[in-house]
Amino acid sequence: MSDPAPNGSPKIYLLPNLMTAGNLYCGFAATRSILEGALLQDQQLPPFAPFHEAIWFILGACIFDMLDGRLARLGGHESPFGREFDSIADIVSFGLAPALLIYRIVLRESPHYGWLVAFVYLACGALRLARFNCIAAASGPGADKDFKGFPIPAAAGVIASITLFLLRMQRGEHEIGQWRYVLPVLMLFLSFMMFSGFRYPSFKGVNWRTQKSIPRFLAICIILLFTVREYEWMPAILFIAYLLYGFLRPSLSIKWRREIEEEDEDDEEAPPPP
Repeated sequence: MSDPAPNGSPKIYLLPNLMTAGNLYCGFAATRSILEGALLQDQQLPPFAPFHEAIWFILGACIFDMLDGRLARLGGHESPFGREFDSIADIVSFGLAPALLIYRIVLRESPHYGWLVAFVYLACGALRLARFNCIAAASGPGADKDFKGFPIPAAAGVIASITLFLLRMQRGEHEIGQWRYVLPVLMLFLSFMMFSGFRYPSFKGVNWRTQKSIPRFLAICIILLFTVREYEWMPAILFIAYLLYGFLRPSLSIKWRREIEEEDEDDEEAPPPP
């Protein structure tokens, strides 16, 4: 909890909320780029450059979203204000921007129901964030080791990274190929997953003091370097792997889960969040 200021207003911790502001800016910039791409589409010009920018801004927002929580926990500055500010930024960057992106790429072809698909994703994202805030406010410290349902930043990452891969496949073309029709189905599936009962690790146990063996450290470095080198398709692999992990997680042994999620034995014995 944040300490109230003398006038009753909550304190605002600088570094975590700067990261959240960066998240919000990326969401705003992504929306702006999508609107620029829409103007090019209306003029029958190749719109891929603005859509590429929008995708990178959405992925950039994922990085800022990860950093704000890390910095808040590192300094012991988690607060209700930061949680609410983070949710407002998330609904722009991971709700509105991906919904507009897929609407302009695919769903505008079906004006009678395309807008509904995009809105369902946006509404489910907003409802999931509201549910998360309610659970976080009602739970005690340390009770949020897992996410109940697929997190909305990861859902936006799946959409953005797969769209980036499809754009790579259709480089030089005016439209994305027939595979673009996978995107609306994916949006509806992710809308369901955000409210599903599947649990996903938050990886909050991973911090600056996390220890790794040399082989695992080298493996992580190789994956990161390979992701930077193959930036047009490797992010999709990582986000999809996280999505599938929720299905595989219940069948994994406690030892494997602890290794993957960097949990301590005491964490594993703690009761799961509601």
